[in-house]
Amino acid sequence: MVKKFLYASLGLAPVAIGISFAGTGGLVIFTVAAAALLPLAWLIGESTEQAAYHTGPGIGGFLNATFGNAPELIIALFAVSHGLTDVVRGSLAGSVVGNMLLVLGFSLAVGGRGQLDRRSSFVSIGLVAVTALVLLIPAGPGWSGDPDRAALAALSLPVAVVLLLAYMAVTSFALRRHHDLHRGTAANERAWPLHVSLSVLAIATVITAWVAEILVGSIEEFAEHAGLSEFFVAAVIIAIVGNAAEHGGAVVVAAHGKLKLAAEIALASSAQVAVFLIPAVAILSWAIDPLALSFRPVEIAVMGGTAAFCSVVLFGGHSSRGRGILLLAGYAAVAAAFFIVGDR
Repeated sequence: MVKKFLYASLGLAPVAIGISFAGTGGLVIFTVAAAALLPLAWLIGESTEQAAYHTGPGIGGFLNATFGNAPELIIALFAVSHGLTDVVRGSLAGSVVGNMLLVLGFSLAVGGRGQLDRRSSFVSIGLVAVTALVLLIPAGPGWSGDPDRAALAALSLPVAVVLLLAYMAVTSFALRRHHDLHRGTAANERAWPLHVSLSVLAIATVITAWVAEILVGSIEEFAEHAGLSEFFVAAVIIAIVGNAAEHGGAVVVAAHGKLKLAAEIALASSAQVAVFLIPAVAILSWAIDPLALSFRPVEIAVMGGTAAFCSVVLFGGHSSRGRGILLLAGYAAVAAAFFIVGDR
């Protein structure tokens, strides 16, 4: 039933493209484009999972790790090309926090009591905490003067390399997670032919890029009409849309009683954004317009505070609906902070 709905929702993509050419207002364009990205993100995740059945766990895990972040990466790079640097940084920070609080919170609230993999959970939480500390290097100087000055973009480059090295150090852990997910679904689904999987992946990625450009181009008008700051739109709305595949996947897995895997998906996705997506955007932006990783104090504080909060909530390595509700309350507080701070 859910898959049928997602397949039907793919029709929103041509609608978004059509109304963008028709010159419809930014409020409508943004809303339709955001809705269109949700099934596209799912389709990218589905096609990479199907391809993994043929390529094996190593390459399959790499495909999942890479293309699972494709919507967020594409949105970020288009925002860079539009000069929306605060939107880029806000969406990345919001993605880290959203996976750790919102996705994990929903997963635990739906799944209830269970045992978590305490070691892997704290590896992911630790990576987010380390990222928040390392990002102070380019972020601190940006709190006075122009946060997008060339010197900070140059300072961000070695920081991005360090974070990518950290990502490489834990890649084997991420690949094992994807392999476990692959084993859990192979018996229930018939794999698509490899050429079909790769073709769907390529087409979905191209269409996602097109819709993402439409979304980014309508952010300013949407924020103005909706009475929201561009930062809030990026850190909350765009971050949720870009992470749609992980959001839905983790909650569905939790509903099936696989709490350990659900928590691992949410936490590993958060860590992956921190140590892979953020540096990847910073490095790739040099082909467009160098991006400085000069996150604002609220973004650094929220990432570090989220890691600390999650470590306390999950300290015992157990899941419960109460812990899930605590995490969701934490996300509500973060969203409120993002709303209050706005574009200041």
